Amino acid sequence: MTTALYLPEENIDMIAATSVLQQQAADIRMRTINWASYMQSQMISQEDYQAISALDKSRASYLTQNSTQAVKTLLNLVSHLSKDSTIQYILVLLDDLLQEDRSRVDLFHETSAKLKQCIWGPFLNLLNRQDGFIVNMASRILAKFACWGHESMPKSDLNFYLQFLKDQLANNSAAYLQDMAKLAKRAQTIIVHSHGHGKDHHGGNQYSPSAVQAQLQELANESYREMNSEQQDGKSVIPSNEYIQSVARCLQMMLRVDEYRFAFVSVDGISTLIRILSTRVNFQVQYQLIFCLWVLTFNPLLAAKMNKFSVIPILADILSDCAKEKVTRIILAVFRNLIEKPEDASVAKDHCIAMVQSKVLKQLSILEQRRFDDEDITADVEYLSEKLQNSVQDLSSFDEYATEVRSGRLEWSPVHKSAKFWRENAQRLNEKNYELLRILVHLLETSKDAIILSVACFDIGEYVRHYPRGKHVLEQLGGKQIVMQHLGHEDPNVRYEALLAVQKLMVHYESSVKYHA
Repeated sequence: MTTALYLPEENIDMIAATSVLQQQAADIRMRTINWASYMQSQMISQEDYQAISALDKSRASYLTQNSTQAVKTLLNLVSHLSKDSTIQYILVLLDDLLQEDRSRVDLFHETSAKLKQCIWGPFLNLLNRQDGFIVNMASRILAKFACWGHESMPKSDLNFYLQFLKDQLANNSAAYLQDMAKLAKRAQTIIVHSHGHGKDHHGGNQYSPSAVQAQLQELANESYREMNSEQQDGKSVIPSNEYIQSVARCLQMMLRVDEYRFAFVSVDGISTLIRILSTRVNFQVQYQLIFCLWVLTFNPLLAAKMNKFSVIPILADILSDCAKEKVTRIILAVFRNLIEKPEDASVAKDHCIAMVQSKVLKQLSILEQRRFDDEDITADVEYLSEKLQNSVQDLSSFDEYATEVRSGRLEWSPVHKSAKFWRENAQRLNEKNYELLRILVHLLETSKDAIILSVACFDIGEYVRHYPRGKHVLEQLGGKQIVMQHLGHEDPNVRYEALLAVQKLMVHYESSVKYHA
């Protein structure tokens, strides 16, 4: 039996999340399918024809009196028919049946088991179809079968389905961002032309502010039409990026079930969520993906691991920019769980320090000045403010430094330039199998940010200067070569810090040779 996290529907504000799918479904419901022609051409049996015709007329009463036949017919039709418009209609009918009464999910499970028919296979197969509506409606039905009943999705099917959701999320997000980039570029062209050709040859204004505004509005309308309707083989289809909210909605449902959370982590799901959140998606998608992170943090083990994926700095950035109350609320709820749920107090402490370093205290002080209708926001702001203030008082300079390095967001904070800090703490970079030193080397190897590279070079130089065996350790970790590569970096500050670090390496090397001589 699946154990779902109980979250009242009215509190999670996700009804709009499938609006594109619902708009299409409303049109599909109005269709009339000629089932008689399917029977006459022997594409469906007599009993399936009678069952689907009865379901068309009065589905609730037919399902109550003939549940076994209804389930058998729907599974047969989904498995054996191929025409897009017919499959769309069946999926809408089936989804409506489940939406009207969640207990019907168990009816489908029990009946399919009696009939020895697989309930998962037909819908998983539909995920490979070309039609976006079919793919996303099948996905939605799979999520309901997996979350609303007593039967869990089998492990192999679960991994396939979660990988599908993750890939769809990444692909749809990329397509969405491309559309937004095109829109921005075209808008910029209009604005540039309005400035470059401000007057006609009579000296009059050719592009008045109102005219520019009208052009921008028409561009927005045109882009909306394009994004909502494209021609493909003479048919109007919705491009895949419009389904990103529907994909996210399925994931929100799945991750409310504890058994499915680790499976999602095993397909590298958290990294995908963070990667998308670090781009500029709209606030609805932001909310949905942060909701996914929130439900993951109800598991203490996952809450303890969460900031290894840089969840805290990414959410802190969104918190400082967001204007939507529901996004603020869900971020604060994630932060609270990251402190409350881990069973190891040191992990909760690390999370507090990471929040302090990500400037969350400043945002909390701003939020304290605002009035919110939602009491949860006020309570979470008070809770987080108290916890973070306490962590600041208990914070040692090395705690602060270690958290900054683990976050991967190095900056010229005072601790780096403190000679006293390095005298007292250089050797501590050796702890946990050189964890912090390895991170510094990794940042030098992978980061494109000039400040991060400069600070990492400086820190490595100070480590070597204050720890007698530092050069040998650094060579074993491959760090010496990586520092030297930055001597030719395009940024002058990186070159300067790399040169200083190499000088410290050479000075230590010479003194080490003299000492051993």
